[in-house]
Amino acid sequence: MPESRQLPHNLESEEGVNGSLLLNGKVISRISNILRPEDFLSERNRFIYQACVNIDNRGESIDITTVSAELDRQGNLEKAGGYAYLNNLIASTPTYQNVEDYARDVYRNSIARQIITAANDIQNVGYAANPDTSAAISEAEDILYKVRQERGSQDFVELRKILTELAEEEAHKKDSDNQELTRIKTGLDGLDNYIGGFQRTDLIILAGRTSMGKTSLALNIAQNAALNYGATVAIFSLEMSRGQLANRLIAGEAEINSRKFIDYNFTDEEEIRRMDAIGKLGDARIFIDDTSMLRISEMRSKARRLHADHPVDLIILDYLQLLQGEGKTENRVLEIGNFTRALKSIARELNVPVIALSQLSRAVDRRGDQSNKTRIPQLSDLRESGSIEQDADLVLFVHREAMYYRTEEEWARQHPGEEYPRELADIIIAKNRNGATGSVRVHFKPEYTKFGNLATENLGTP
Repeated sequence: MPESRQLPHNLESEEGVNGSLLLNGKVISRISNILRPEDFLSERNRFIYQACVNIDNRGESIDITTVSAELDRQGNLEKAGGYAYLNNLIASTPTYQNVEDYARDVYRNSIARQIITAANDIQNVGYAANPDTSAAISEAEDILYKVRQERGSQDFVELRKILTELAEEEAHKKDSDNQELTRIKTGLDGLDNYIGGFQRTDLIILAGRTSMGKTSLALNIAQNAALNYGATVAIFSLEMSRGQLANRLIAGEAEINSRKFIDYNFTDEEEIRRMDAIGKLGDARIFIDDTSMLRISEMRSKARRLHADHPVDLIILDYLQLLQGEGKTENRVLEIGNFTRALKSIARELNVPVIALSQLSRAVDRRGDQSNKTRIPQLSDLRESGSIEQDADLVLFVHREAMYYRTEEEWARQHPGEEYPRELADIIIAKNRNGATGSVRVHFKPEYTKFGNLATENLGTP
């Protein structure tokens, strides 16, 4: 039988950390954000470091006397090698100035051991042979990802340093054409002027009643971000197939009536435009997943894998209410809350804005009559609205007044003297955690399912 391998560790580095603390207890401030007691493989070194942490937390000085007293109080003095071992640590540590190097080595070995443990846990997932292969893969990925997440905490950063970093980032943005996109532009000038583009780590809810054009708007944003700004976009489509989405993108880019894609009956001139659009879109970094019964855990796993291969700048989900939960639940509001929190977590984890499309309740249709503006969406119109409104950084509504009138004549009777708003739409900023709320008017070409800029946008008052 082959001899089992030792777990990664470096006893000298563990002793170097504790010896440094016994020489000068103040240096614990340099490593307390790096090391935890559980990072030490040696039990006695773990006990000693824990004692130092306890003493520091009480605001007391760390030295051989206080450490031995703390170990004795915890009943761990003999387990830690007694007073003799503490003296030996002091004698064998040449200087406390290398404490950070010792700490980093202990940390590296600790991470290596955690990876080994995670690998064993993943092996157990494999042996369990869960018939739900997607759930098994997601569980395995989560096990390994937790190793990174649990050690991802940040220490305090002085405001002066943050401001310096922002200045450097701005200078880099001006000097380089290949910089990371700090904000994702929508390509709709009025909206971009109002919100400054989508901010990384933000959860954006894009909502509207059926046929208002929320999917079209999301696709237009994806198209603009990819083609005009070089963004990498991931689209999770739970309602439409990838072929349908591709045809919508082509229709918008080529400005061909979307109905012609049903039987592909194009004129010669339209066919030229269609092929040109296909060529342009072929160069866009847009990735589409059209899994219809998608669970939030699967979405997270797929987004992580794509991000590892092709760093993603924007994620779009169409749409929120079609996501599947991990188990049966009788409370849909709580389930939607789990989804929105998970989406916000994905946004922060991958450092990308996540746009989640959402349905509005029928309350917006029942409210008021056609002679007034009471059908303009409100936050309370969001389905299962509590968690959606709470977790979202930005809530956008798509509203097309023309959709509430069957004919132009009906509009004229209700609004004498006013132009029929057939190709007008309003994007309502109903919540903006980082700025003002308001409304932006845009152009909408229904036959192309395409949103665009007006000659002069109604920018509101941001």
